[in-house]
Amino acid sequence: MTNREEIKGHWNEVKGRLKEHWGQLTDDDLSQAECNAEQLVGVVQQKTGATRREIENFIDGLYNGSVSDQAAETVQHYADAAHRLADDASRYARVQADRIAACSSDYSQRVAHTVRTRPAESMAIAFGLGIAAGALFFLGRKK
Repeated sequence: MTNREEIKGHWNEVKGRLKEHWGQLTDDDLSQAECNAEQLVGVVQQKTGATRREIENFIDGLYNGSVSDQAAETVQHYADAAHRLADDASRYARVQADRIAACSSDYSQRVAHTVRTRPAESMAIAFGLGIAAGALFFLGRKK
């Protein structure tokens, strides 16, 4: 376990890392145990419910660099997960875009076929839609 002198020499860093790791800790909580390893473990244990061994390992890790390594591994894990998620989303978007393109191509071919085989009905529908759009536009401007 880290001794009093080691904690005292790096108190601000220790305090910051503890609050970062256990978010429920406050400055007031940590000031109760300032620079005293035994009291520090007791306060953190009481406030967080963490085991004594877990707290001691965390504090020792601050001096051995293992906490930084764990943090780096955690960050890398989340970065990898985010990358996989982005790849999945990109693949899904491509599949959906291809599906929509195929559907719209099919619909445009059907419309073209209908206009070629029934030109009179197509003109009547287009004329009716034009009248309806003009009426909506005219009524919309009148208000």
